[in-house]
Amino acid sequence: MSRLQKGNLHPVPAPAAPTPIQRWDSMGFSFSNCPVRDVLDHIGDKWTTLVLLTLQTGARRFNELQRAVPDISKRMLTQSLRSLERDGLITRHVFPTKPPAVEYRLSQMGESILMPLGALVTWAERHHEQIRVARQQFEQATDTLG
Repeated sequence: MSRLQKGNLHPVPAPAAPTPIQRWDSMGFSFSNCPVRDVLDHIGDKWTTLVLLTLQTGARRFNELQRAVPDISKRMLTQSLRSLERDGLITRHVFPTKPPAVEYRLSQMGESILMPLGALVTWAERHHEQIRVARQQFEQATDTLG
């Protein structure tokens, strides 16, 4: 039941839930210990995102991942996989064969990032042309200034 103002029959709206930014501010975080920054610094890396998106279709072996992620070097793929495993977003499974077969899969937490990551991918696809045009306009404007 809604609250009523004293002497008034109109409901008083409940206070709005704080936005993520307001929640962040009220918790006293600083940029140096910000959980959002800590996570986005890693997730925002282009190789990390591409590896996560590639693993959404199922487990992959190292060479499969390297073929699926365009232009990634073996070194960068190795670093990305180790970092994702360290953060708990993927799991590494070693099979007792000769030589050992290794396969990488999204963990439960890794699967949980696919929806927000998918929303970001959709947003980027929808706005990429506008961003490209804005960049061109900015470059032209700054070139004419000197």
